[in-house]
Amino acid sequence: MNRDNVTFEEIFKQNERRIHYQIHKLNIRDPHQEFYTEGLVAMWNAYEKYQPDKGPMATYFNYTIRNRMIDLMRKQNREQDNGASYKQEHKTQIDDGNYYRSGAFSYPMMKVAETGAALYDAEFWQDVRGQLTENQWKWVRYFVIEDMPVKEIAEQEGVSVEAVKSWGKEVRRKLRGRVGDG
Repeated sequence: MNRDNVTFEEIFKQNERRIHYQIHKLNIRDPHQEFYTEGLVAMWNAYEKYQPDKGPMATYFNYTIRNRMIDLMRKQNREQDNGASYKQEHKTQIDDGNYYRSGAFSYPMMKVAETGAALYDAEFWQDVRGQLTENQWKWVRYFVIEDMPVKEIAEQEGVSVEAVKSWGKEVRRKLRGRVGDG
């Protein structure tokens, strides 16, 4: 085949089956014709870059179409893997329990490292603490942040379990009111 005497349309008509063959051979489902389009672009590029002294045009078409389809498969797999890892990371952030949620709002809770050093959004916690009494802040600090049982908090503070529970109820009420205002 001499490229100078043949238009791309003629080459396309003669070689369109190569695209379908590669799709079939690579076991690709192509409901949106993405791979067909990629094969068509690959055929055009091969037609443009073809050098007769390097070998038969048909072989070059097969090679180019197949490799472009494989590249597209790799790209889609990479995107799918990245999407899956993003979804998993987002799900972990939502489900890890370190967020206070109310309606559409989500606020980060303070995380305490093994060393006892707090890793948190200082401005958020200062805002929360500013709205609470000293006992209510103790409940947030011990129960929410440090994950202490209510009974231990009561023993440590020298009050009844019911008193600690009432601190928690008041904190929840105040924070709900705060979220509704924001």
